[in-house]
Amino acid sequence: MNDRGHIPVLLKEVLEFLDTSRGGVYVDCTLGLAGHGRAILESNPRASLIGLDVDETSLLEAGQNLAPFAKRVRLFHSDFRNLPDLDVDFSAVRGVLLDLGISSFQLDSPGRGFSFSQDGPLDMRMDFRNKTTALKIIERSSEARLAEIFRDFGELRQARQLARAIVSRRKVRRIETTTELCRMIEEVCRWRPQKGRIHPAAKAFQALRIEVNQELAGLSDFLKTVAERVTAGTRIVAIAFHSLEDRIVKHTFQDLAGEEGRSILRILTKKPVMASDEEVARNSRSRSAKLRAAERI
Repeated sequence: MNDRGHIPVLLKEVLEFLDTSRGGVYVDCTLGLAGHGRAILESNPRASLIGLDVDETSLLEAGQNLAPFAKRVRLFHSDFRNLPDLDVDFSAVRGVLLDLGISSFQLDSPGRGFSFSQDGPLDMRMDFRNKTTALKIIERSSEARLAEIFRDFGELRQARQLARAIVSRRKVRRIETTTELCRMIEEVCRWRPQKGRIHPAAKAFQALRIEVNQELAGLSDFLKTVAERVTAGTRIVAIAFHSLEDRIVKHTFQDLAGEEGRSILRILTKKPVMASDEEVARNSRSRSAKLRAAERI
Protein backbone atom coordinates (compact mmCIF):
# COMPACT_ATOMS: atom_id res chain seq x y z
CA MET A 1 0.00 0.00 0.00
CA ASN A 2 1.16 3.52 -0.77
CA ASP A 3 -1.61 5.98 -0.04
CA ARG A 4 -0.48 9.61 -0.36
CA GLY A 5 3.12 8.49 -0.33
CA HIS A 6 2.64 6.40 2.81
CA ILE A 7 4.69 3.21 2.90
CA PRO A 8 4.27 1.00 5.99
CA VAL A 9 7.65 0.00 7.41
CA LEU A 10 8.75 -3.61 7.90
CA LEU A 11 5.42 -4.79 6.47
CA LYS A 12 6.47 -8.35 5.67
CA GLU A 13 8.03 -8.75 9.10
CA VAL A 14 4.96 -7.32 10.86
CA LEU A 15 2.66 -9.85 9.16
CA GLU A 16 5.03 -12.70 9.97
CA PHE A 17 5.48 -11.86 13.64
CA LEU A 18 1.78 -11.15 14.17
CA ASP A 19 1.06 -14.47 12.41
CA THR A 20 -1.92 -13.03 10.58
CA SER A 21 -2.79 -16.40 9.05
CA ARG A 22 -4.94 -16.98 12.13
CA GLY A 23 -8.53 -15.82 12.31
CA GLY A 24 -9.43 -13.33 15.00
CA VAL A 25 -8.99 -9.70 16.00
CA TYR A 26 -5.83 -7.70 15.34
CA VAL A 27 -5.33 -4.36 17.04
CA ASP A 28 -3.35 -1.60 15.34
CA CYS A 29 -2.77 0.77 18.23
CA THR A 30 -1.32 3.58 16.10
CA LEU A 31 -3.24 3.19 12.85
CA GLY A 32 -1.85 6.10 10.85
CA LEU A 33 -3.07 5.78 7.27
CA ALA A 34 -3.72 2.05 7.84
CA GLY A 35 -0.87 0.64 5.76
CA HIS A 36 -0.27 -2.21 8.20
CA GLY A 37 -3.96 -2.55 9.02
CA ARG A 38 -5.04 -2.92 5.44
CA ALA A 39 -2.33 -5.51 4.78
CA ILE A 40 -3.57 -7.55 7.75
CA LEU A 41 -7.11 -7.57 6.36
CA GLU A 42 -5.89 -8.41 2.85
CA SER A 43 -3.79 -11.29 4.14
CA ASN A 44 -6.68 -13.10 5.80
CA PRO A 45 -10.46 -12.84 5.19
CA ARG A 46 -11.00 -14.27 8.70
CA ALA A 47 -9.14 -11.38 10.33
CA SER A 48 -10.83 -8.29 11.73
CA LEU A 49 -9.17 -5.03 12.75
CA ILE A 50 -9.47 -2.60 15.61
CA GLY A 51 -7.62 0.62 14.84
CA LEU A 52 -6.76 3.50 17.15
CA ASP A 53 -5.20 6.87 16.45
CA VAL A 54 -5.06 10.19 18.31
CA ASP A 55 -4.71 12.08 15.02
CA GLU A 56 -8.26 12.61 13.77
CA THR A 57 -7.09 13.67 10.30
CA SER A 58 -5.12 10.44 9.90
CA LEU A 59 -8.03 8.42 11.24
CA LEU A 60 -10.41 9.86 8.63
CA GLU A 61 -7.93 9.04 5.87
CA ALA A 62 -7.49 5.55 7.29
CA GLY A 63 -11.26 5.04 7.26
CA GLN A 64 -11.33 5.76 3.54
CA ASN A 65 -8.39 3.43 2.89
CA LEU A 66 -10.15 0.66 4.81
CA ALA A 67 -13.57 1.22 3.23
CA PRO A 68 -13.50 -2.07 1.24
CA PHE A 69 -13.17 -3.94 4.55
CA ALA A 70 -15.62 -1.83 6.56
CA LYS A 71 -17.52 -4.84 7.94
CA ARG A 72 -14.32 -6.14 9.56
CA VAL A 73 -13.10 -2.82 10.98
CA ARG A 74 -13.71 -0.79 14.14
CA LEU A 75 -11.97 2.55 14.54
CA PHE A 76 -11.41 4.64 17.67
CA HIS A 77 -10.21 8.24 17.91
CA SER A 78 -8.09 7.45 20.93
CA ASP A 79 -4.59 7.29 22.34
CA PHE A 80 -3.29 3.72 22.33
CA ARG A 81 -2.82 3.92 26.09
CA ASN A 82 -6.62 4.02 26.42
CA LEU A 83 -7.03 0.62 24.73
CA PRO A 84 -7.61 -1.27 28.01
CA ASP A 85 -10.57 1.04 28.73
CA LEU A 86 -12.26 0.57 25.35
CA ASP A 87 -14.94 -1.96 24.43
CA VAL A 88 -12.53 -4.67 23.30
CA ASP A 89 -12.87 -8.41 23.88
CA PHE A 90 -9.25 -9.27 24.60
CA SER A 91 -9.98 -12.99 24.53
CA ALA A 92 -10.57 -12.65 20.76
CA VAL A 93 -7.38 -10.68 20.09
CA ARG A 94 -4.65 -12.57 18.23
CA GLY A 95 -2.23 -9.74 17.58
CA VAL A 96 -1.38 -6.24 18.83
CA LEU A 97 0.73 -3.84 16.77
CA LEU A 98 2.30 -0.65 18.06
CA ASP A 99 4.06 1.46 15.41
CA LEU A 100 5.54 4.29 17.44
CA GLY A 101 6.81 6.41 14.56
CA ILE A 102 5.45 9.64 13.19
CA SER A 103 3.99 9.13 9.73
CA SER A 104 5.20 10.76 6.53
CA PHE A 105 1.63 12.10 6.21
CA GLN A 106 2.21 14.13 9.39
CA LEU A 107 5.80 15.10 8.58
CA ASP A 108 4.81 16.34 5.13
CA SER A 109 2.13 18.68 6.50
CA PRO A 110 3.88 22.04 7.20
CA GLY A 111 0.95 23.25 9.28
CA ARG A 112 1.57 20.53 11.84
CA GLY A 113 5.06 21.80 12.67
CA PHE A 114 6.74 18.40 12.96
CA SER A 115 9.44 18.97 10.37
CA PHE A 116 12.36 21.36 10.76
CA SER A 117 12.84 21.39 6.97
CA GLN A 118 9.44 23.00 6.30
CA ASP A 119 8.27 26.36 7.54
CA GLY A 120 5.26 26.15 9.81
CA PRO A 121 3.91 26.93 13.27
CA LEU A 122 5.52 25.39 16.34
CA ASP A 123 2.62 23.04 17.01
CA MET A 124 3.69 19.35 16.94
CA ARG A 125 0.44 18.01 18.39
CA MET A 126 -0.70 14.60 17.20
CA ASP A 127 -4.05 15.15 18.91
CA PHE A 128 -5.59 18.60 18.47
CA ARG A 129 -7.55 18.06 21.70
CA ASN A 130 -4.20 18.48 23.44
CA LYS A 131 -3.79 22.06 24.68
CA THR A 132 0.01 21.87 24.86
CA THR A 133 1.96 22.93 21.77
CA ALA A 134 5.68 23.18 21.09
CA LEU A 135 5.27 26.97 21.12
CA LYS A 136 3.86 26.90 24.66
CA ILE A 137 6.76 24.74 25.83
CA ILE A 138 9.27 27.11 24.21
CA GLU A 139 7.57 30.16 25.74
CA ARG A 140 6.73 28.91 29.24
CA SER A 141 9.33 26.33 30.27
CA SER A 142 12.20 27.33 32.51
CA GLU A 143 15.74 27.18 31.20
CA ALA A 144 16.41 24.12 33.37
CA ARG A 145 13.33 22.30 32.07
CA LEU A 146 14.15 23.09 28.44
CA ALA A 147 17.66 21.77 28.92
CA GLU A 148 16.23 18.61 30.47
CA ILE A 149 13.84 18.08 27.55
CA PHE A 150 16.55 18.51 24.91
CA ARG A 151 18.97 16.29 26.84
CA ASP A 152 16.64 13.48 27.88
CA PHE A 153 14.35 13.29 24.84
CA GLY A 154 16.67 14.49 22.08
CA GLU A 155 20.04 13.35 23.45
CA LEU A 156 21.35 16.72 22.27
CA ARG A 157 24.87 17.52 23.39
CA GLN A 158 24.27 21.27 23.40
CA ALA A 159 21.01 21.01 25.41
CA ARG A 160 22.01 23.60 28.03
CA GLN A 161 23.33 26.09 25.48
CA LEU A 162 20.17 25.80 23.37
CA ALA A 163 17.92 26.26 26.42
CA ARG A 164 19.88 29.34 27.43
CA ALA A 165 19.64 30.81 23.91
CA ILE A 166 15.88 30.23 23.75
CA VAL A 167 15.25 31.92 27.11
CA SER A 168 17.47 34.86 26.08
CA ARG A 169 15.78 35.24 22.67
CA ARG A 170 12.21 35.01 23.95
CA LYS A 171 12.82 38.02 26.20
CA VAL A 172 13.28 40.06 23.03
CA ARG A 173 10.77 38.43 20.66
CA ARG A 174 8.71 35.30 20.22
CA ILE A 175 10.07 32.23 18.45
CA GLU A 176 6.98 31.30 16.47
CA THR A 177 7.94 29.14 13.51
CA THR A 178 9.85 25.95 12.78
CA THR A 179 12.24 27.90 10.55
CA GLU A 180 13.09 30.40 13.31
CA LEU A 181 13.78 27.61 15.80
CA CYS A 182 15.80 25.63 13.28
CA ARG A 183 18.04 28.62 12.53
CA MET A 184 18.62 29.17 16.23
CA ILE A 185 19.56 25.50 16.70
CA GLU A 186 22.00 25.70 13.79
CA GLU A 187 23.63 28.80 15.32
CA VAL A 188 23.92 27.33 18.81
CA CYS A 189 25.22 23.97 17.57
CA ARG A 190 27.42 25.60 14.91
CA TRP A 191 25.93 23.24 12.37
CA ARG A 192 27.74 22.46 9.16
CA PRO A 193 26.29 19.75 6.89
CA GLN A 194 28.45 16.66 6.94
CA LYS A 195 27.76 13.20 5.54
CA GLY A 196 26.64 10.76 8.22
CA ARG A 197 25.84 13.44 10.81
CA ILE A 198 22.32 13.93 12.14
CA HIS A 199 21.06 17.50 11.98
CA PRO A 200 20.80 18.84 15.56
CA ALA A 201 17.33 20.21 14.76
CA ALA A 202 16.16 16.63 14.19
CA LYS A 203 17.11 15.84 17.78
CA ALA A 204 15.66 19.03 19.23
CA PHE A 205 12.39 18.67 17.30
CA GLN A 206 12.12 15.04 18.41
CA ALA A 207 12.54 16.15 22.00
CA LEU A 208 9.82 18.79 21.75
CA ARG A 209 7.46 16.36 19.97
CA ILE A 210 7.94 13.77 22.71
CA GLU A 211 7.25 16.38 25.38
CA VAL A 212 4.17 17.77 23.60
CA ASN A 213 2.60 14.36 23.09
CA GLN A 214 4.01 12.66 26.19
CA GLU A 215 5.10 9.81 23.93
CA LEU A 216 7.14 7.89 26.51
CA ALA A 217 4.73 8.27 29.40
CA GLY A 218 2.87 5.07 30.18
CA LEU A 219 4.41 3.04 27.35
CA SER A 220 5.80 0.35 29.65
CA ASP A 221 2.60 0.18 31.71
CA PHE A 222 0.57 -0.15 28.51
CA LEU A 223 2.63 -3.09 27.27
CA LYS A 224 2.33 -4.80 30.64
CA THR A 225 -1.44 -4.29 30.81
CA VAL A 226 -1.99 -5.61 27.30
CA ALA A 227 0.24 -8.63 27.94
CA GLU A 228 -1.83 -9.44 31.03
CA ARG A 229 -5.18 -9.02 29.24
CA VAL A 230 -4.60 -11.10 26.11
CA THR A 231 -4.71 -14.89 25.96
CA ALA A 232 -1.98 -17.45 25.24
CA GLY A 233 -0.66 -17.32 21.68
CA THR A 234 -1.40 -13.63 21.15
CA ARG A 235 1.49 -11.78 19.52
CA ILE A 236 2.62 -8.27 20.49
CA VAL A 237 4.74 -6.37 17.96
CA ALA A 238 6.27 -2.95 18.60
CA ILE A 239 8.21 -0.77 16.15
CA ALA A 240 10.31 2.03 17.63
CA PHE A 241 12.17 4.76 15.74
CA HIS A 242 14.53 6.05 18.38
CA SER A 243 16.55 4.52 21.18
CA LEU A 244 14.42 5.92 24.01
CA GLU A 245 11.29 4.06 22.92
CA ASP A 246 13.17 0.95 21.85
CA ARG A 247 14.83 0.75 25.25
CA ILE A 248 11.45 0.85 27.01
CA VAL A 249 10.03 -1.88 24.75
CA LYS A 250 13.11 -4.06 25.17
CA HIS A 251 13.23 -3.83 28.95
CA THR A 252 9.46 -4.30 29.35
CA PHE A 253 9.49 -7.44 27.22
CA GLN A 254 12.48 -8.72 29.20
CA ASP A 255 10.70 -8.07 32.50
CA LEU A 256 7.58 -9.91 31.32
CA ALA A 257 9.67 -12.82 30.06
CA GLY A 258 11.66 -12.95 33.29
CA GLU A 259 11.96 -15.77 35.77
CA GLU A 260 10.62 -19.17 34.77
CA GLY A 261 7.28 -19.80 36.39
CA ARG A 262 6.50 -16.09 36.61
CA SER A 263 6.93 -15.06 32.98
CA ILE A 264 3.93 -14.29 30.79
CA LEU A 265 5.75 -13.53 27.52
CA ARG A 266 8.11 -15.40 25.23
CA ILE A 267 10.40 -13.05 23.32
CA LEU A 268 10.44 -13.81 19.59
CA THR A 269 13.20 -11.38 18.61
CA LYS A 270 16.53 -11.80 20.42
CA LYS A 271 17.72 -8.68 18.62
CA PRO A 272 15.61 -5.93 17.06
CA VAL A 273 14.59 -6.63 13.48
CA MET A 274 15.66 -3.89 11.09
CA ALA A 275 14.83 -2.99 7.52
CA SER A 276 16.79 -4.56 4.69
CA ASP A 277 18.96 -2.45 2.42
CA GLU A 278 16.31 -2.87 -0.28
CA GLU A 279 13.57 -1.48 1.98
CA VAL A 280 15.73 1.44 3.08
CA ALA A 281 16.39 2.25 -0.57
CA ARG A 282 12.62 2.31 -1.19
CA ASN A 283 11.70 4.09 2.02
CA SER A 284 14.39 6.05 3.88
CA ARG A 285 12.10 6.38 6.91
CA SER A 286 12.56 2.67 7.60
CA ARG A 287 16.28 3.13 8.30
CA SER A 288 15.78 3.83 12.00
CA ALA A 289 12.94 1.35 12.57
CA LYS A 290 13.48 -1.41 15.15
CA LEU A 291 10.90 -4.16 15.53
CA ARG A 292 10.56 -6.30 18.63
CA ALA A 293 8.00 -9.07 19.08
CA ALA A 294 6.77 -11.30 21.88
CA GLU A 295 4.08 -13.93 22.42
CA ARG A 296 1.77 -14.43 25.39
CA ILE A 297 2.35 -17.80 27.03
